[in-house]
Amino acid sequence: MLRVFTTAGGEGGNPLGVFLDGAAVPPEERQAVATDLGFSETVFVDDAATGAVRIFTPSTELAMAGHPLVGTSWLLARERTAIDVLRPPAGEVPTWSEDGVVWIRGRPEWAPDFVLREAGSAQEVEDLPGAPPGEGLIDVWAWIDEPGGVVRSRVFPPDLGIEEDEATGAAALRLGAHLARPIEIHQGRGSELLARPGPAGTVEVGGRVALDEVRE
Repeated sequence: MLRVFTTAGGEGGNPLGVFLDGAAVPPEERQAVATDLGFSETVFVDDAATGAVRIFTPSTELAMAGHPLVGTSWLLARERTAIDVLRPPAGEVPTWSEDGVVWIRGRPEWAPDFVLREAGSAQEVEDLPGAPPGEGLIDVWAWIDEPGGVVRSRVFPPDLGIEEDEATGAAALRLGAHLARPIEIHQGRGSELLARPGPAGTVEVGGRVALDEVRE
C-alpha cells in the first residue's frame, strides 16, 4: 500500500493499492478485488515493461486517474525499473521524477468530468459538512494565497463510490487546466498536489509518495 501526494515530511497522502503482477488477477475479478480493498483506487499493472495498467475505484473502472499513475510510476521505479510512459486505457501518459516529486502529464479531458466550484474562502471549504447536494463529482476549492498559487480543495466523488477523496490527481488535472497556471493544492486532511500547464493543452500533475506496506 502506498500513500500518494504526501507532504515533504511524509504526512498525509491518499492510500493506493498496486498489484505489480496485475496480470495474475483475472480481469473479471478485478472489480471485486478493488471493492474488497476499499481504497479510492486500486491499480493492476498488466505489463511493467510497457506501463500497461488498469485502474479501479470501489465501484467502477477509470480510463485515467492521477494518484494511481503517480503512485504506480514511483513504485515501478523502486521495485522494477523506471519507465517513461504509463498506458492506462485513456492513452499514453508520460511520467518522470524531478527533485523528489513524481510527475505525470495528461489531457484534462481524459479525467472524469468534475464540477469545479470556487468557494468564497478557504474557510468555507474547511467548513463543508460533506458533499454538496446534487453533484456526483465535485471539486470545491478556494484560494489560500492567490498570488502564490496555493489552493485549498476538497473533492467529493460519490458517483465513483467514494464519499470524499483524500487527494485527487484527476481533479488537479481539471483545476490546473481551468486556472492555467502553476498551483499547489492542499486537499483532504493533509495532502499536497502540484499542477502546472504542460505542452499542447496538457497538464502536469506531481506529488510525493510513501510506501506503507508490502504484501505477497
